Amino acid sequence: MDHLNLANEEEINSFDQALEDFRGLRVDVDRFTATRLQMGIYGQRQEGVNMVRIKLPGGRLNAPQLRVIADMLEKYARHDVVHITTRQDIQMHYVPLEDTPAVLRHLATAGLTTREACGNTIRNVTACPLSGVCPRQHVDVNKHLDGAVQHFLRNPLTQQMPRKFKISLSACESDCAQGMMHDMGIVAVRDGDRFGFKVLAGGGLGHKPHEAIVVEEFIEEKDLLPVMEAIISLHNRYSDRVKRAKARIKFLVDKFGPEGFVDKYREELGRTKAALATLDYPRGEWNAGLDSEVPGMGAPRHVFAQKQNDYYVFPISVPMGNLNVVQLRGLADIAEAHELHDIRATQDQNMFFANVAEAKIETLRADLAELGLREPQAGDNVVACPGTSTCRLGITSSTILAPKLNGGSQDLKIRVSGCHNGCAQPEAGDIGIYGEGKRMHGKLVPHYQMYFGGNAMAGGALAIKGPSIPAARIEAAVSRVKSAHLTNAETGENFSSWTRRVGKEYFTGLLTDLMEVKPEELDSVLRDHGKDGDFKVLQLGGGECAGVSQVKIGSSFFEAAHERNYRDALKFQRKFEDSVKCAEEIARLIGQGVSELLGGKKYEGLAEQAEELRRVLPTKPRLSRQLAKFAEDFAHPPEELNDGRLTEWYGELDAWTMEAAEFCLGFDRQLDLAGALPSAASARSPLQREQSSIVI
Repeated sequence: MDHLNLANEEEINSFDQALEDFRGLRVDVDRFTATRLQMGIYGQRQEGVNMVRIKLPGGRLNAPQLRVIADMLEKYARHDVVHITTRQDIQMHYVPLEDTPAVLRHLATAGLTTREACGNTIRNVTACPLSGVCPRQHVDVNKHLDGAVQHFLRNPLTQQMPRKFKISLSACESDCAQGMMHDMGIVAVRDGDRFGFKVLAGGGLGHKPHEAIVVEEFIEEKDLLPVMEAIISLHNRYSDRVKRAKARIKFLVDKFGPEGFVDKYREELGRTKAALATLDYPRGEWNAGLDSEVPGMGAPRHVFAQKQNDYYVFPISVPMGNLNVVQLRGLADIAEAHELHDIRATQDQNMFFANVAEAKIETLRADLAELGLREPQAGDNVVACPGTSTCRLGITSSTILAPKLNGGSQDLKIRVSGCHNGCAQPEAGDIGIYGEGKRMHGKLVPHYQMYFGGNAMAGGALAIKGPSIPAARIEAAVSRVKSAHLTNAETGENFSSWTRRVGKEYFTGLLTDLMEVKPEELDSVLRDHGKDGDFKVLQLGGGECAGVSQVKIGSSFFEAAHERNYRDALKFQRKFEDSVKCAEEIARLIGQGVSELLGGKKYEGLAEQAEELRRVLPTKPRLSRQLAKFAEDFAHPPEELNDGRLTEWYGELDAWTMEAAEFCLGFDRQLDLAGALPSAASARSPLQREQSSIVI
């Protein structure tokens, strides 16, 4: 299997320099934090060490990449395991900050990147783990995933979004990648004799869970990237940049209503379709697929027959998603010995080998046993986030509790999160829980908020919210719920259906005695799992999931860069009127941004904004004069527009953009506009460009 090389040496060098500037007190902590998060390096509870998050689009990796990860874990991390996440990433913890550039460079030798794995960006794109080998699939969506990753990674549109953005791609209507709970879910579908995609948007877990709405019932393959970009642009344009807790795209669905949201999306789609009209797009090989077993949202729970005859998927249970150096290298050895080039990390924190010949299954089983690994067993479908072991947001010790829980003979999905942000996806589990603190009789008591019957695949729904149970009693609560299901479920009734039949009040009654704590029982519930002292929530200044407050002028320049890409694409297509509208938006964004930087006001009209810029920045009169000229230029009637005139205007606009950037960088020497500015050639004046073309 081919793997994208996503590494970029230049940006690692830039990060190395930013780290040196930070350590030399030339960059403040907030600015460096934004740079660090953009490079996938996340602060921990523990001072001086960091988590490094490695992006694996669709969870795919190979033996050489496993070896490089093992080498980095052994050489630089003060910890003995890496952690597979529910977004199919691999995380290393306890990496000293000064060693992070070396780690990034070594990962890059295997084509691995950490870029945009954290921060206000598009996070790792997840996919059906079995895409490419599943008998049910209509198409291998990894082709489309790779196209999306290449298009959006390092794209100006995605560098300073209001908040993070999560995408999934599924290869058939079963939607094993769980589009319902994503900011955007892409699902391959069949419509009679046609094949294409259904598109969902506005889903999310954590604070105020939302199920995604359907934005497009069916689009053709050629329209996928424009549709994706339109939804991302909608988020970038309208999501709240001030109230960070309300900045996910799910809140735009609340703000506009489902119909209003779709109307706004259609407005954006018109622009993106026009601007990306000449963009090549990923093409897959489509088919009807078989009506066979649905493998589910993670690794299969057993050896699974592929669509390719006589080949199998061999799943590997990875307890709590943790692998040590010996296991990482051992998996690489096994992969190379058996010529297994397709290894995947899955959304249930497990792994699998694809393309295993039947004759190799028993040998593979024995080889894995030597590493202490095996296939999934009934009951071990337990997922946990790091919780208080490393996360600054963690409230409870999810990694200590989770190994004590078991899904039983029903093989229920158990999901354990250390806080309400829900990185273990508790609302999508059969039994999901997240940690919180509650006051009882004057003391702070660790609790777990319970959820029941979640299933974010097609035909499912997010879980029913149940009672909150003291952490000391959560094992008893989980056990009681499992027993109730075994006793009361009707023949063939799965856990999710059962929860909806019995209803929320049933669980309240079932667990009432575990919820209530009498004064004389208080001492028995004061401690969290694995802790010797009474429970407390550490005030660590919050986590970094939301990134840091952005410098508004930086966002203005990156939005302008996105418009510049559209401007040039539309001009190339000779759509001059649409191109000029983009140019006008560039001037407006930068004019507003510079004015706001100096305490001025924002105006929609360029002439009014030019006057405001003249008022707040009298020492740079050319900036306001040029903006006023743009107001006149861009107001020309459409019939007067032509390629030559636009080329002249855009040269002036790009030169003006560079002048504005030079002022802003002088005003704020820590401002980072890398990737947001025009090229040197395009930013020269028309006279300079004409002179440079003369051959002497």
